[in-house]
Amino acid sequence: MVVLLQIQLIKSRKYDKIILVISMNIEVNDNKYKLIKDYRDAFDKDAFLEKYTPFFDCYDYIVGDIAYSKLRLKGFAVKGNKVFNKINDYARVDKYIKENCAFDCRYFILEKIKDEKNTK
Repeated sequence: MVVLLQIQLIKSRKYDKIILVISMNIEVNDNKYKLIKDYRDAFDKDAFLEKYTPFFDCYDYIVGDIAYSKLRLKGFAVKGNKVFNKINDYARVDKYIKENCAFDCRYFILEKIKDEKNTK
């Protein structure tokens, strides 16, 4: 497992300010993921790695939600992925969070980074 933090300082032309951008990439089972949403600081790499199994290798996105101090993971896919169906359609992730997760729970979304070696 590898966790990479990328920190960038970007100057905004519109507001003439410096913006700090921090992005996190994580690699597990030869799959690379980018943390694209971390609502209420939900992502904990140790908790994620404890729950992660090879079952999630085929999904394009992984959503983790926390309720009652327990992490739950769910895989989502986009059209064209062999595991895509109505239940795990990433276009419905907001509906999933609203209807299947505890109200205002902490959650995160990881997006699989696809490259030549990572096309699962």
